[in-house]
Formats: sequence, C-alpha cells, structure tokens
Amino acid sequence: MLRAGLIGFPSTGKTTLFRLLTSAREGTRHGQHGKTDANVGVSRVPDERLDRLTAMFNPRKRVPATVEFADMAGAGHGTAKDLLDVAPFRSADALVHVVRAFRDDAVPHPKGSIDPARDARAMEDELILADLVVVERRLDRLDKDLKKTPTADLRREHEVLQECRAWLENGQPLRGLSLAGDDLKRLRGFQFLSAKPLLLVLNVDEGDIGSLGRSLADAGLGTFLEGAATKAAAVCAKIELEIAELEPADAVAFLADLGLAESGLDRVIRASYDLLGYMSFFTVGEDECRAWSIPLHTPAQVAAGEIHSDIARGFIRAEVVAYDHLVARGSLAACRDHGELRLEGKEYVVRDGDVINFRFAT
Repeated sequence: MLRAGLIGFPSTGKTTLFRLLTSAREGTRHGQHGKTDANVGVSRVPDERLDRLTAMFNPRKRVPATVEFADMAGAGHGTAKDLLDVAPFRSADALVHVVRAFRDDAVPHPKGSIDPARDARAMEDELILADLVVVERRLDRLDKDLKKTPTADLRREHEVLQECRAWLENGQPLRGLSLAGDDLKRLRGFQFLSAKPLLLVLNVDEGDIGSLGRSLADAGLGTFLEGAATKAAAVCAKIELEIAELEPADAVAFLADLGLAESGLDRVIRASYDLLGYMSFFTVGEDECRAWSIPLHTPAQVAAGEIHSDIARGFIRAEVVAYDHLVARGSLAACRDHGELRLEGKEYVVRDGDVINFRFAT
C-alpha cells in the first residue's frame, strides 16, 4: 500500500482534501498533552480495468488497490519538525503539500495574500530545517562514537551526513541529492522529510475548476517543479467534496457539466502514482479480482511477495496475460489457446495491467 502524508499551512483546505480523498467524515483529531495526533484514512484507487475484470469473472470480492493518507493540524511557521515525531509521516512514501490558490475573504490567509509559489518554498524550507536538526544531532553523536570506535562504516556515515548537511544548508531538499547503494541505505533509517517525493496539490477557486491546467500554469510554480521528484495537481477541494458525496451517476453528470473528465480523487491518485513511479497488476478468479500496486520495473518474484511472502519464497512460475488481450479474448482459456497466456520466470519484469497467476511450492 502506498502511504502519503498531507501537509500544509493553516487555511489551505488540507483537511477538506483529506475528506475528499478518504471519504472521512471528520478531519484531524488532537492527542493528549498538546500533541497533534495524525488522522489516517484509506483511499480506494479508481481503476476501470478492475471494474471490467470484475464484470468478466463475477467474483465474490472486488479488492481495489489502496493509498493511505495521513492528516494532522495545519503546520504554522517553524512546526514542520513536529512531523518527525508522527509515525504516519515518517513512514510515508511521499508528502502531499496542499497549497492555497483560492480566495475567500471569510478565510484570511495567514500571510495576508495568496501566493502559491511563496507558500511552496516556505514549506520546503521548513522540511529542510527539520531534516537539518536530525542531521546535526546524528553528527554530534557520530563525533563521539568515532573517538571511541573509529570504524570504516561510521566514518562513511559521517561523510554522507556531512554531504547532507552541506546540501541542506544550501537550501536544497535531500530528494535532489544523488545517492545510491550503501550510501542510500545508510539514510533510510532517518526517514528524512525533504528526501520524500513531493506532490503539490493546488487548491483553486470554484470558478477555476473548469480550467485546472491553466490554474497550475498561472500559479508561478514552474521553477519549483523543476526540482527532483516533485510534481503538481490541481483540485477545488470544497466543490469536489460536495460532488463526491452525491450518488455516483449524479457525480459523473456534475463533473461533466464542469468540464472535468475525472474526479479530484482520480487526479491526485494518478499524480501520486506518476510521482512515485507506481503501476498496478491484477489477480483474478471466482474468489476475488484484485489490483496490486508495485513500483515500475518490479521482477515477478518481488511482485509475488506483495501478495504473500510464502508465494515469493516458493515461486515457480508466473502465468501472465496482458489486460488488453484478456479483455479482447473474453477468457483465460481463449488467451491460452491463442498463445497469449505466457509462463514467465522470477526475473520477468511485471508490466502495468498484467493479469498474473503465480505458481508456487508450499
């Protein structure tokens, strides 16, 4: 399951977006002793391919892929470091920064004006400063440890963190720092916030809902979006939440009237998959039809592990057919007769839309 943490300054519509994405009835809740407790909700990934497969196989269960979103109270200036102590944000695969572009005299902007580029940069600076605190703390500890036990591993960790500190002090997020191999592994345990891929979600005026692409272009985010692992999408969270609460047929009609081909949920999910380089494969049968999310270029044995570690451990072969071929032929048997159902080994790279049955030894 993909995990994303929603961040944003006050009065951006962040919690409204959280409700839109997860169909949650409440926003954040506050923990005891003045600490903020994250609210976590799960979003079902819309996928017409799964709908079609479910209609074909008529299974007992239809199980879509899911994305987990975490929300907490809007961070003010200087509070991004608080996210370091909130597990759903530390473990998130990506951060979703909700940036205000709507104007509402009844909801004044804390900065006094609407400026998406300024707010995007300000939040980036907060993430960078939060990570710098973690780096400085660890370097202090390493200095002491190296005096006692100057191992090669500790020395290399010290060197990598010094590189991170220089990068952060230059105002650059760690997602733009090129590290690989063992050096990358050394940093994983820190779960740096600025190292996580970042999706900016521009929350626009109701009047701009029919021209979301232009709203993104006019937001002044061009330079910011040139950064590594950074993308953007646009929504009007308030009106799209109202639409999402309608009956499905009515919701589709309202979206069409607004000139939208897909819902805000669809746009954010699609942008998240694109940002993280994810795709879906499917398992089908009488018991269930299910979508599974995996990174691009995932080998078949690793994909099998998404279902169960025992399947990956006992992997023998993968029976694979492309979604388009299965839908065109109408059945797995017809695909087999036409040579379109293939047997693949553990190194086979799974493709988006593959329908797979894993053979494994118990």
